[in-house]
Amino acid sequence: MEVVERRRRRPVVGAFCIPRPTYAQPPQPVRGGDLFVNRPIPLRNPPRYICAVRSPRRVAPAPQALPRKVNVDNIGVVFLSEVLGTGMLVLLGTGVVANVALAKNKGLGGGFLMVTIGWAFAVYAGVIVAYNSGAHLNPAVTLGLVASGATEFGSGVPVNFLSVLTYIAAQFLGAFIGAIICWAAYKQHFDAEPNSANKLGVFSTGPAIRSYGWNLTTEIIGTFVLVFVVLAFGGERQGESGGLAALGALPVALLVLVIGTSLGGPTGYAINPARDLGPRIAHFVLPIKGKGGSDWAYSWVPVVGPVIGGVLAGWASLFLLPVLT
Repeated sequence: MEVVERRRRRPVVGAFCIPRPTYAQPPQPVRGGDLFVNRPIPLRNPPRYICAVRSPRRVAPAPQALPRKVNVDNIGVVFLSEVLGTGMLVLLGTGVVANVALAKNKGLGGGFLMVTIGWAFAVYAGVIVAYNSGAHLNPAVTLGLVASGATEFGSGVPVNFLSVLTYIAAQFLGAFIGAIICWAAYKQHFDAEPNSANKLGVFSTGPAIRSYGWNLTTEIIGTFVLVFVVLAFGGERQGESGGLAALGALPVALLVLVIGTSLGGPTGYAINPARDLGPRIAHFVLPIKGKGGSDWAYSWVPVVGPVIGGVLAGWASLFLLPVLT
């Protein structure tokens, strides 16, 4: 409390003021033990009021919630996380195709619906494994986040050329490794399958009707939906953006499922350059009996299409998400 004396002025509005007492006689010393305590001596021209003004209360700042992200200081951890996550995604995804398409499998003839469900939960497993890196698992997602203006990925890694290159290289490497492991798991069935197209279909996508322009359009649309929903649901806050992990493992699995069942028929919905090109390279180098060609003439479509779709989704989020949210 601060005591403020005001001479011959009205009390300050909002202050607690009392009339100053006057003394009828001069102050007398009062004995208190071995000490003499003097009463206060009145001033010659005393103020009319004594006002007590309360000091402003100092309010402690509210604790700020910790950012919901995983801080990764070592870019090597991000690289390993993306390799393992994308490898798991491709291993399980190509595995379900092999189970449905290759000869003498228990899942032979399971159909396209089984493939879409399998790929959806392959994405689920990949997101869980790669959570520490933000689980991009897809160069289109990484480039879409960059196009959206993100300055930091959800893993706590700043957006720069090195980090973007690390994510994309890890995704392609993981997809390549996952495809090789799938081939090892189904080696005997690859040898027993007489149709080379079925063997290639395990590794990479192909169009139902070959028309490069329209196939490219389908891939752009499918990838746009994937990346835009990830940005809309996961959100971009203060320049920080997550990958598929921002959306959550189960929601992103359901998103991939609905994209596959609704937009996957024309091209097989690669919607991921690493998912298609990495296994296609594995098909090219592996000693698969009677494998035939790797269809390099079509290989650019599931690479260029998703890249365009992801970047367009990132740009669109700059204008549409502020309006929608």
